[in-house]
Amino acid sequence: MSHVKPEHINRVIVRGTNWVGDSVMTVPALRALRQLLPHAHITLTTRAWAKGLFEDADFIDELLPYQGRAVSSLPQRILQWRRGRFDLAIIFPNSFEAALVPAVAGIPLRVGYGKEARGPLLTHPLPLPKWRDSKHEVFYYLNIIAEVERLMFGTEDLLKAAPDDSLFVRESRRVEALRFLSELGIENDRPVVALCPGSTNSRAKRWPVERYAALADRLIDDLGANVLLIGSAEEMEVSLEASRQMRNVPTMLTGKTDLAQAVALLSVVDLLVTNDTGPGHIAAALGRPTLVIFGPTNPLTTRPFSSTAELVRQQPDCAPCMLRDCPIDHRCMTAISSAEVFLRASALLKQQGRGQAAGADGSSRRQGADH
Repeated sequence: MSHVKPEHINRVIVRGTNWVGDSVMTVPALRALRQLLPHAHITLTTRAWAKGLFEDADFIDELLPYQGRAVSSLPQRILQWRRGRFDLAIIFPNSFEAALVPAVAGIPLRVGYGKEARGPLLTHPLPLPKWRDSKHEVFYYLNIIAEVERLMFGTEDLLKAAPDDSLFVRESRRVEALRFLSELGIENDRPVVALCPGSTNSRAKRWPVERYAALADRLIDDLGANVLLIGSAEEMEVSLEASRQMRNVPTMLTGKTDLAQAVALLSVVDLLVTNDTGPGHIAAALGRPTLVIFGPTNPLTTRPFSSTAELVRQQPDCAPCMLRDCPIDHRCMTAISSAEVFLRASALLKQQGRGQAAGADGSSRRQGADH
């Protein structure tokens, strides 16, 4: 493999991933790339929602979003990449299309994994690591940047350092998030707990909605907490069902915030309880206490990387199956009780001095029929 001088790399484009959680898991790799090439202009290209996630990122210089389906936007993106005069393309996704764009755009150096028959499209195709299913996904992306390090410097230091997956939200956005909550009647004198009962890409990931409802009621009744229901518009049905099954009235934010607002809100909550979702990765990367309820997916590779995240898991023999719908009785999730999650949530709040024993004088009770 020929040596490349880092001073010849002035402009870098990174093809980002397609899901929120995956994007958070690329943060250590993006930070490592910035460390390797501190003077290069780094452009991250991904779906338009990514602006909300990377708005305050100090490890990229530019965000180049693309609209529409990946294939339909191919001509536009090829033209953009060609006009960008990039010296190096880093390809995180494994799709054929992700490697095709930089090849057709004529970018001289193209680094990514050589799967999906796309090896000829890359100047430096990497073999899939043998540890792919036994190490966290952050190392899968970091390994690509480690290849760039070997190519340019002949060293292998990046993989020896502790990965940094932290995200930052500037103070003005945090203040605006607190103001937004205050306008909804939520003050800082009681703990603020966000619940994310949905999941956009897998029904099997969802802890039973009636248990979210029972958890929410106990958080309000026993701890005097403010409970927020969060998620995307696609998760509205499950959030509404959780609300309907509660005795108390939660603050419904599902579908009412864009990703940038959701990130800012997660930066100020006292706790997030969630399924294996993007918000779980975001809150943990923001350093916020996070409880993630795991069922069909593999926590070894896809759990939030930050130490501020804790898992709730009762693993049956069939897990992790990685299926999007359970073909049997969803035992990986039904084995987890609302009492168990409440105890873990209560302990995390008390560690912050936010688990006041309730006198739930601030809680809002439903009057009469559900409404």
